[in-house]
Amino acid sequence: MYELLLSPYKMGNLVLKNKVVMAPMTRNRSTNNIPNSLVATYYKQRCEAGLIITEGTSPSANGLGYPRIPGLFNEVQVNAWKNITDQVHKEGSKIFIQLMHTGRVSHSDNMPFNSQILAPSPILVKGQIYTDTNGLQDYPTPLEMNEAEIKNTIAEYVKSAELAMLAGFDGVELHGANGYLIDQFLNLNSNHRKDSWGGTIENRIRFAVTIAQAVAFKIVSNKVGIRLSPYGVFNDMEIDSHIEDTFEKLSIEMSKIGILYLHIVDHSSMGSPEVKPSMKVKMRKAFKNSIILSGGYDAKRAEIDLLEKKGDLIAFGRPFIANPNLVSIISGWCHLT
Repeated sequence: MYELLLSPYKMGNLVLKNKVVMAPMTRNRSTNNIPNSLVATYYKQRCEAGLIITEGTSPSANGLGYPRIPGLFNEVQVNAWKNITDQVHKEGSKIFIQLMHTGRVSHSDNMPFNSQILAPSPILVKGQIYTDTNGLQDYPTPLEMNEAEIKNTIAEYVKSAELAMLAGFDGVELHGANGYLIDQFLNLNSNHRKDSWGGTIENRIRFAVTIAQAVAFKIVSNKVGIRLSPYGVFNDMEIDSHIEDTFEKLSIEMSKIGILYLHIVDHSSMGSPEVKPSMKVKMRKAFKNSIILSGGYDAKRAEIDLLEKKGDLIAFGRPFIANPNLVSIISGWCHLT
């Protein structure tokens, strides 16, 4: 039982000791946006996973929308992350950093001086965001990115990916899900642009595709993955009638670039709309490399989906919080059955 889940997997040039992925989870423990010893302990404790994907880490001061999230855009942050990757590698696991620019999901109270809240269009997120200084605050209206700001932000992703290599990461995951900046360009609710970055499907996926191309060129394509959330409604995203066409087209373009994996998020277990099986089938067919599936998995369901070849790896999130030794627990169930 669970033989597939617990067996090794070759992903590009990486050999993973099992098909268990630790999903990225925001932990808000990086004071001054620098991962500290508490963060290092957190990842070291969870090194039973074949692949660890870090919490969302901003490639730019402009992307630090939440309190105490880490960044990767300066030398101090590189050195702090290097301590963590060294510890993970000593335990035989691989680790990718998730690059997450929060875009409009931000508040200036959480951000450094002289940073800006940028988004595809000047449309605020409904609701409130927590700040350490003033508690819950309404989301502010973001600035609409001009052409120069778009190009600069793409360059920030590339530079951060380059720093990730210096910090010892095995690769980077671009966070294109959950209503953050890349997803904001994809979604019609947050992207009302009339230029070449908005409107048609081809234009709305352009930001994600351009970042993936540029990062892949800088650090090679088999060190790049992307996380996507079709049918996601988190952070005020909406589902439109072209959703499946959008993500199918995006998957095709990512396959052309040759990135290592697609990480598909399905938050229906938390009350969000289900990612329809038809969507997952289309993305699986469109993308030629590895697929990571995520969302409310237990070991039994993971084994079934691997057996049915719906995906190649399974990401677990919340179970890893209380169970750092989750893989040993799964293995123990296997031996008991």
